[in-house]
Amino acid sequence: MNLTHQMISPTHSLKGRDISTWFDFSQSDVSSLLAQAQHLKESPHNNILSGKTLGMIFEKSSTRTRVSFEVGMIQMGGHALYLNTRDIQVGRGESISDTAKVLSGYVDAIMYRTTSHEKLQELAQHASIPVINGLCDRYHPCQALADIFTILELKGRLTGVKAVYIGDGNNVAHSFMILGAMMGLEIVIASPKGYEPDAEILAKAEQIALENKGSVVVEHDPMQAVKKADVVYTDVWASMGQEEEAEERLKAFEGFQVNQQMLGEAKADVHFLHCLPAHREEEVTTSVIDGPCSAVFQQAENRLHVQKAILQAVIG
Repeated sequence: MNLTHQMISPTHSLKGRDISTWFDFSQSDVSSLLAQAQHLKESPHNNILSGKTLGMIFEKSSTRTRVSFEVGMIQMGGHALYLNTRDIQVGRGESISDTAKVLSGYVDAIMYRTTSHEKLQELAQHASIPVINGLCDRYHPCQALADIFTILELKGRLTGVKAVYIGDGNNVAHSFMILGAMMGLEIVIASPKGYEPDAEILAKAEQIALENKGSVVVEHDPMQAVKKADVVYTDVWASMGQEEEAEERLKAFEGFQVNQQMLGEAKADVHFLHCLPAHREEEVTTSVIDGPCSAVFQQAENRLHVQKAILQAVIG
Protein backbone atom coordinates (compact mmCIF):
# COMPACT_ATOMS: atom_id res chain seq x y z
CA MET A 1 0.00 0.00 0.00
CA ASN A 2 1.38 3.40 -1.00
CA LEU A 3 0.26 5.90 1.60
CA THR A 4 1.34 8.81 -0.58
CA HIS A 5 -1.70 8.14 -2.77
CA GLN A 6 -3.63 9.84 0.03
CA MET A 7 -0.84 12.19 1.07
CA ILE A 8 0.77 15.26 -0.42
CA SER A 9 4.45 15.46 -1.38
CA PRO A 10 6.89 14.66 1.43
CA THR A 11 8.97 17.69 0.35
CA HIS A 12 6.63 20.04 2.29
CA SER A 13 8.98 22.09 4.51
CA LEU A 14 8.69 22.48 8.28
CA LYS A 15 12.32 23.53 8.70
CA GLY A 16 13.01 25.31 11.96
CA ARG A 17 9.55 24.67 13.45
CA ASP A 18 8.97 23.54 17.03
CA ILE A 19 6.80 20.44 17.55
CA SER A 20 4.96 21.28 20.77
CA THR A 21 1.33 20.45 20.00
CA TRP A 22 -0.52 19.65 16.78
CA PHE A 23 -2.66 22.75 17.27
CA ASP A 24 0.23 24.62 15.61
CA PHE A 25 0.02 22.64 12.36
CA SER A 26 -2.26 22.04 9.39
CA GLN A 27 -3.62 18.87 7.84
CA SER A 28 -1.20 19.29 4.94
CA ASP A 29 1.74 19.54 7.39
CA VAL A 30 0.72 16.28 9.02
CA SER A 31 0.01 14.60 5.68
CA SER A 32 3.53 15.45 4.58
CA LEU A 33 5.01 13.91 7.73
CA LEU A 34 2.97 10.73 7.25
CA ALA A 35 4.14 10.42 3.64
CA GLN A 36 7.75 10.90 4.67
CA ALA A 37 7.38 8.39 7.52
CA GLN A 38 6.29 5.77 5.02
CA HIS A 39 9.25 6.54 2.80
CA LEU A 40 11.67 6.30 5.75
CA LYS A 41 10.10 3.04 6.92
CA GLU A 42 10.72 1.54 3.48
CA SER A 43 14.23 3.06 3.15
CA PRO A 44 15.46 3.55 6.71
CA HIS A 45 19.12 4.41 6.15
CA ASN A 46 20.41 7.68 4.69
CA ASN A 47 22.84 10.49 5.50
CA ILE A 48 20.38 13.37 5.35
CA LEU A 49 21.27 14.46 8.90
CA SER A 50 25.01 13.82 8.59
CA GLY A 51 26.86 16.05 11.02
CA LYS A 52 23.65 17.00 12.86
CA THR A 53 23.12 16.46 16.60
CA LEU A 54 19.94 16.11 18.64
CA GLY A 55 20.08 16.98 22.34
CA MET A 56 17.59 14.85 24.31
CA ILE A 57 16.62 16.22 27.75
CA PHE A 58 14.85 13.70 30.00
CA GLU A 59 13.05 14.57 33.22
CA LYS A 60 11.02 11.34 33.02
CA SER A 61 12.22 7.82 32.30
CA SER A 62 11.63 6.32 28.88
CA THR A 63 12.06 3.28 26.67
CA ARG A 64 10.38 4.09 23.35
CA THR A 65 11.10 7.83 23.27
CA ARG A 66 14.81 7.53 24.04
CA VAL A 67 15.58 4.54 21.84
CA SER A 68 13.51 5.67 18.85
CA PHE A 69 14.96 9.18 18.75
CA GLU A 70 18.52 7.96 19.26
CA VAL A 71 18.27 5.20 16.66
CA GLY A 72 16.49 7.55 14.27
CA MET A 73 19.35 10.06 14.34
CA ILE A 74 21.90 7.28 13.81
CA GLN A 75 19.97 5.83 10.85
CA MET A 76 19.99 9.28 9.19
CA GLY A 77 23.71 9.83 9.74
CA GLY A 78 23.39 12.09 12.77
CA HIS A 79 24.04 11.79 16.49
CA ALA A 80 21.93 12.03 19.65
CA LEU A 81 23.00 13.11 23.14
CA TYR A 82 21.15 11.73 26.18
CA LEU A 83 20.86 14.52 28.77
CA ASN A 84 19.25 13.40 32.01
CA THR A 85 18.32 16.40 34.15
CA ARG A 86 20.16 14.77 37.07
CA ASP A 87 23.38 15.05 35.05
CA ILE A 88 23.12 18.55 33.58
CA GLN A 89 23.03 21.92 35.31
CA VAL A 90 19.30 22.53 34.83
CA GLY A 91 18.87 19.82 37.47
CA ARG A 92 20.97 21.91 39.87
CA GLY A 93 19.16 25.20 39.44
CA GLU A 94 20.32 26.60 36.09
CA SER A 95 17.37 28.31 34.42
CA ILE A 96 15.58 26.72 31.49
CA SER A 97 16.18 29.88 29.45
CA ASP A 98 19.95 29.71 30.02
CA THR A 99 19.98 26.01 29.19
CA ALA A 100 18.06 26.70 25.96
CA LYS A 101 20.54 29.35 24.87
CA VAL A 102 23.59 27.23 25.70
CA LEU A 103 22.28 24.14 23.89
CA SER A 104 21.32 26.26 20.88
CA GLY A 105 25.03 26.88 20.36
CA TYR A 106 25.91 23.19 20.46
CA VAL A 107 23.16 21.08 18.88
CA ASP A 108 20.76 21.34 15.92
CA ALA A 109 17.52 20.48 17.77
CA ILE A 110 16.32 19.60 21.26
CA MET A 111 13.90 16.87 22.25
CA TYR A 112 12.45 17.55 25.72
CA ARG A 113 10.57 14.96 27.80
CA THR A 114 9.23 16.95 30.70
CA THR A 115 6.70 17.08 33.52
CA SER A 116 5.35 20.47 32.46
CA HIS A 117 4.06 22.02 29.24
CA GLU A 118 5.06 25.41 30.63
CA LYS A 119 8.69 24.27 30.87
CA LEU A 120 8.53 23.06 27.28
CA GLN A 121 7.17 26.42 26.14
CA GLU A 122 9.90 28.28 28.04
CA LEU A 123 12.62 26.14 26.48
CA ALA A 124 11.18 26.70 22.99
CA GLN A 125 10.84 30.44 23.61
CA HIS A 126 14.53 30.86 24.42
CA ALA A 127 16.03 28.28 22.03
CA SER A 128 17.04 29.39 18.54
CA ILE A 129 16.75 25.81 17.25
CA PRO A 130 13.73 23.49 16.90
CA VAL A 131 12.31 22.00 20.11
CA ILE A 132 10.37 18.73 19.92
CA ASN A 133 7.93 17.68 22.64
CA GLY A 134 8.90 14.14 23.64
CA LEU A 135 6.06 14.18 26.22
CA CYS A 136 4.69 16.70 28.69
CA ASP A 137 1.77 16.72 31.10
CA ARG A 138 -0.66 18.02 28.44
CA TYR A 139 0.47 16.59 25.12
CA HIS A 140 2.33 13.69 23.51
CA PRO A 141 2.50 14.71 19.84
CA CYS A 142 5.06 12.15 18.65
CA GLN A 143 2.99 9.30 20.05
CA ALA A 144 -0.14 10.61 18.35
CA LEU A 145 1.60 10.82 14.97
CA ALA A 146 2.69 7.18 15.36
CA ASP A 147 -0.89 6.27 16.30
CA ILE A 148 -2.36 7.92 13.20
CA PHE A 149 0.34 6.46 10.95
CA THR A 150 -0.42 2.99 12.34
CA ILE A 151 -4.16 3.40 11.75
CA LEU A 152 -3.47 4.48 8.17
CA GLU A 153 -1.32 1.38 7.63
CA LEU A 154 -3.94 -0.91 9.16
CA LYS A 155 -7.05 0.56 7.53
CA GLY A 156 -5.69 2.15 4.35
CA ARG A 157 -7.57 5.37 5.13
CA LEU A 158 -8.18 7.88 7.90
CA THR A 159 -11.39 9.69 6.97
CA GLY A 160 -14.38 8.05 8.60
CA VAL A 161 -12.39 5.60 10.73
CA LYS A 162 -14.02 5.25 14.16
CA ALA A 163 -11.27 5.24 16.77
CA VAL A 164 -12.28 4.85 20.41
CA TYR A 165 -9.91 5.79 23.21
CA ILE A 166 -10.84 4.09 26.49
CA GLY A 167 -9.50 5.51 29.76
CA ASP A 168 -7.93 8.60 31.27
CA GLY A 169 -8.32 11.88 29.38
CA ASN A 170 -4.58 12.48 29.65
CA ASN A 171 -1.78 13.81 27.43
CA VAL A 172 -2.01 10.80 25.11
CA ALA A 173 -5.76 11.24 24.75
CA HIS A 174 -5.33 14.97 24.09
CA SER A 175 -2.86 14.59 21.23
CA PHE A 176 -4.69 11.62 19.72
CA MET A 177 -7.94 13.57 19.83
CA ILE A 178 -6.41 16.67 18.20
CA LEU A 179 -4.62 14.81 15.43
CA GLY A 180 -7.50 12.43 14.79
CA ALA A 181 -9.87 15.39 14.45
CA MET A 182 -7.49 17.10 12.03
CA MET A 183 -7.22 14.00 9.84
CA GLY A 184 -10.97 13.35 9.61
CA LEU A 185 -11.38 10.45 12.03
CA GLU A 186 -14.43 9.81 14.20
CA ILE A 187 -12.83 10.06 17.65
CA VAL A 188 -14.63 8.84 20.76
CA ILE A 189 -13.07 9.36 24.19
CA ALA A 190 -14.62 7.10 26.84
CA SER A 191 -13.58 8.21 30.33
CA PRO A 192 -15.10 7.94 33.80
CA LYS A 193 -16.72 11.10 35.10
CA GLY A 194 -14.04 13.37 36.48
CA TYR A 195 -11.34 11.94 34.22
CA GLU A 196 -12.44 13.46 30.90
CA PRO A 197 -10.04 15.38 28.62
CA ASP A 198 -9.31 19.01 29.44
CA ALA A 199 -12.36 21.09 28.49
CA GLU A 200 -10.41 23.75 26.59
CA ILE A 201 -8.44 21.20 24.57
CA LEU A 202 -11.64 19.27 23.88
CA ALA A 203 -13.41 22.38 22.56
CA LYS A 204 -10.52 23.16 20.22
CA ALA A 205 -10.44 19.56 18.96
CA GLU A 206 -14.18 19.63 18.30
CA GLN A 207 -13.75 22.76 16.18
CA ILE A 208 -10.87 21.20 14.24
CA ALA A 209 -13.03 18.12 13.60
CA LEU A 210 -15.82 20.28 12.16
CA GLU A 211 -13.34 21.86 9.75
CA ASN A 212 -11.99 18.49 8.57
CA LYS A 213 -15.09 16.27 8.28
CA GLY A 214 -14.25 14.43 11.48
CA SER A 215 -15.85 14.27 14.91
CA VAL A 216 -14.89 14.23 18.58
CA VAL A 217 -17.29 12.85 21.18
CA VAL A 218 -16.85 12.14 24.90
CA GLU A 219 -18.70 9.15 26.37
CA HIS A 220 -18.92 7.76 29.89
CA ASP A 221 -20.12 4.26 28.94
CA PRO A 222 -17.21 2.34 27.37
CA MET A 223 -19.37 -0.52 26.11
CA GLN A 224 -21.56 1.94 24.23
CA ALA A 225 -18.53 3.84 22.97
CA VAL A 226 -16.88 0.85 21.29
CA LYS A 227 -19.91 -0.17 19.23
CA LYS A 228 -18.85 -0.49 15.57
CA ALA A 229 -15.35 0.76 16.38
CA ASP A 230 -12.58 0.26 13.81
CA VAL A 231 -9.87 0.90 16.40
CA VAL A 232 -9.87 0.62 20.21
CA TYR A 233 -7.03 2.37 22.05
CA THR A 234 -6.13 2.54 25.73
CA ASP A 235 -3.38 3.73 28.09
CA VAL A 236 -2.48 3.07 31.71
CA TRP A 237 -4.91 4.39 34.30
CA ALA A 238 -2.17 5.92 36.48
CA SER A 239 0.65 7.55 34.54
CA MET A 240 4.13 8.42 35.84
CA GLY A 241 3.71 10.88 38.69
CA GLN A 242 0.23 9.60 39.57
CA GLU A 243 1.34 6.57 41.58
CA GLU A 244 -0.25 7.94 44.77
CA GLU A 245 -3.62 7.97 42.98
CA ALA A 246 -3.31 4.38 41.73
CA GLU A 247 -5.72 2.77 44.20
CA GLU A 248 -8.31 5.52 43.75
CA ARG A 249 -7.99 5.25 39.97
CA LEU A 250 -8.43 1.48 40.01
CA LYS A 251 -11.87 2.02 41.56
CA ALA A 252 -12.78 4.91 39.24
CA PHE A 253 -11.87 2.96 36.09
CA GLU A 254 -13.74 -0.21 37.02
CA GLY A 255 -15.55 -1.36 33.88
CA PHE A 256 -13.08 0.41 31.56
CA GLN A 257 -10.76 -2.55 31.03
CA VAL A 258 -10.34 -3.48 27.35
CA ASN A 259 -11.13 -7.21 27.23
CA GLN A 260 -12.63 -9.70 24.82
CA GLN A 261 -16.17 -8.85 25.91
CA MET A 262 -15.63 -5.17 25.15
CA LEU A 263 -14.01 -5.86 21.78
CA GLY A 264 -17.00 -8.03 20.93
CA GLU A 265 -19.02 -4.80 20.63
CA ALA A 266 -16.63 -3.42 17.98
CA LYS A 267 -16.33 -4.35 14.32
CA ALA A 268 -15.10 -7.85 13.49
CA ASP A 269 -11.88 -6.44 12.02
CA VAL A 270 -11.18 -4.11 14.96
CA HIS A 271 -7.56 -3.35 15.84
CA PHE A 272 -6.25 -2.69 19.34
CA LEU A 273 -3.67 -0.01 20.16
CA HIS A 274 -1.78 0.89 23.34
CA CYS A 275 1.01 3.48 23.65
CA LEU A 276 2.87 1.24 26.16
CA PRO A 277 4.06 0.44 28.74
CA ALA A 278 0.98 -1.62 29.58
CA HIS A 279 -0.23 -2.76 32.98
CA ARG A 280 -1.59 -6.11 31.88
CA GLU A 281 -4.83 -7.21 33.53
CA GLU A 282 -5.57 -3.61 34.55
CA GLU A 283 -6.47 -1.42 31.56
CA VAL A 284 -6.15 -4.35 29.12
CA THR A 285 -6.14 -8.13 29.36
CA THR A 286 -3.21 -10.19 28.16
CA SER A 287 -5.50 -12.03 25.76
CA VAL A 288 -6.23 -8.72 23.98
CA ILE A 289 -2.75 -7.20 23.93
CA ASP A 290 -1.23 -10.47 22.69
CA GLY A 291 -4.23 -11.37 20.55
CA PRO A 292 -4.72 -11.28 16.77
CA CYS A 293 -6.30 -7.82 16.73
CA SER A 294 -3.41 -6.19 18.57
CA ALA A 295 -1.10 -3.85 16.66
CA VAL A 296 0.73 -2.42 19.69
CA PHE A 297 4.22 -3.45 18.60
CA GLN A 298 3.70 -2.16 15.06
CA GLN A 299 2.52 1.05 16.72
CA ALA A 300 5.61 1.14 18.97
CA GLU A 301 7.95 0.62 16.01
CA ASN A 302 6.23 3.43 14.15
CA ARG A 303 7.46 5.90 16.77
CA LEU A 304 10.85 5.51 15.09
CA HIS A 305 9.59 6.23 11.58
CA VAL A 306 7.39 9.23 12.37
CA GLN A 307 10.03 10.83 14.57
CA LYS A 308 12.59 10.44 11.81
CA ALA A 309 10.15 12.25 9.55
CA ILE A 310 9.83 15.01 12.15
CA LEU A 311 13.59 15.28 12.61
CA GLN A 312 14.22 15.43 8.89
CA ALA A 313 11.49 18.05 8.46
CA VAL A 314 12.58 20.44 11.22
CA ILE A 315 16.38 19.99 10.99
CA GLY A 316 17.08 18.90 7.42
